Amino acid sequence: MPYFKYNGNRVFYTETGQGNTCIFLHGNTASSKMFEFILPLYTDEIRAVLIDFLGNGKSDRVSKFPDELWIDQGHQIVELCKVLDMGRVNLIGTSGGAYAAINAALEMPELFSRVVADSFDGSTLPAGFADAIIQERQFAKSDEQARGFYEWCQGGDWETVVDLDTEVLVNYERSQTRIFRSPIETIRVPLLMTISKEDEMLANDMEAECRRLYDLNPNISYKIYETGGHPLIASRAEEIAEVIKGFIN
Repeated sequence: MPYFKYNGNRVFYTETGQGNTCIFLHGNTASSKMFEFILPLYTDEIRAVLIDFLGNGKSDRVSKFPDELWIDQGHQIVELCKVLDMGRVNLIGTSGGAYAAINAALEMPELFSRVVADSFDGSTLPAGFADAIIQERQFAKSDEQARGFYEWCQGGDWETVVDLDTEVLVNYERSQTRIFRSPIETIRVPLLMTISKEDEMLANDMEAECRRLYDLNPNISYKIYETGGHPLIASRAEEIAEVIKGFIN
């Protein structure tokens, strides 16, 4: 299995398809497996690279996630691009992976052509984020379907991975941890945000946030849907795939 080294640890990735290179970035508590069923919608036109962020999926485990998790995941993306020497690539991040994608583009814009940020909660976390995460994870760990998803993505140690992820997300609010290395509105790479009004996991007013960012930076665009679950890239898979491929190509 292919791995690259990041801070002395092995990070898993896979490649499939042909065309413009796109790196798919999973959300928190998930892994690259989450893209398994939607990937055929893309690989007829693009070369897809999937990564399991450190501590997730088939990548090496960690005893603790870094405090600035999404910034660190952005570093992992940059390192993967350097290792594979793919030229300018596209990033498709969903949920937590959207934060990582934006951070990678803010860090080294010269490595990236376009960025898609799907189903994320904007430039700031909503008030009460920590308590909401604790409540959501407690429910999920007792829900058979959610437990099955965690185990499918992470394997037998899924509960440890989920607990570590919960800890770092809670600390984002309680310790006022930095979400982005610099403001989203300074991004120099074309960015498309895709959001559903029905997404119950998004607490901010993302319609207003999208308009605000669009007005501040001509590189930023957005599409807001009336319906669709979390993440939108999976719940409205065929439609979103066409939108993303059109944006990239």
